[in-house]
Amino acid sequence: MRRKIKHIKIYRDDRTAKQAIIESEKQYFRSIIKLSYFDCLSDLPLDSLDFDPYFINYLSTSTKEDSQFVELAKAIVYPEVFDRVFNFSADNKIQTLVSLLQDFTLGASRFDGIDFEFIDAIDGRHKYCQCMAGPGTSDDDDDIIPTLKKFKVVMTQPSLDVQFDDIVVGFLFGKLEHLPMPYMELRGYYSVSCGADFWLHLTGDKGFYIRMLKALGEVLDEGDFEGSELVQAKVKEFAEEIKQRV
Repeated sequence: MRRKIKHIKIYRDDRTAKQAIIESEKQYFRSIIKLSYFDCLSDLPLDSLDFDPYFINYLSTSTKEDSQFVELAKAIVYPEVFDRVFNFSADNKIQTLVSLLQDFTLGASRFDGIDFEFIDAIDGRHKYCQCMAGPGTSDDDDDIIPTLKKFKVVMTQPSLDVQFDDIVVGFLFGKLEHLPMPYMELRGYYSVSCGADFWLHLTGDKGFYIRMLKALGEVLDEGDFEGSELVQAKVKEFAEEIKQRV
């Protein structure tokens, strides 16, 4: 039997619970950073990264202080670091993070291939979620047939009212356009949700994902991880390059 949505809303309105998740995310992020993820970072040119150069140039025209150029550089470099860390990290630590989401879920699922269940904050439906760190933890050679078979078991439960959109593959970080082909194809059958969209459905909070990324940026600012000097050297380099372009 489904749990009533109103029980979940109590937790979704709890700022303390949300902040606890963000702090746990910071610990998780710090624990999965490896020096090897920053290979060739020093050789990465500014124009090769995914950002809007017109927007950066517009902001630069009103930027005067060196510290402001550094913040602009961070806005370009840090997303690249997030992508490298979450996309290249193994998912074997993600269950620790998933367990910390219990205030927003119905707990671990009894179904093989489903990590947890939750009430969707947008449509109010009972969801069955397989959770991954980022799109890069999968690739174009992944065989999703075993996943489809596991999902079919849930779909065919006679005691459950399960629709195709109630089966969710959720990526904690990243964007849909970065999904490998098997998961793009999976979207034709089930729900695949990434980053901001995933957290919105889980928490009902449009600003949660942005606050979480800001908190992860604080981890990079603190610098107590392998490769910190490489990250900050790239920030300094880009800050100077942006300044020269003004």
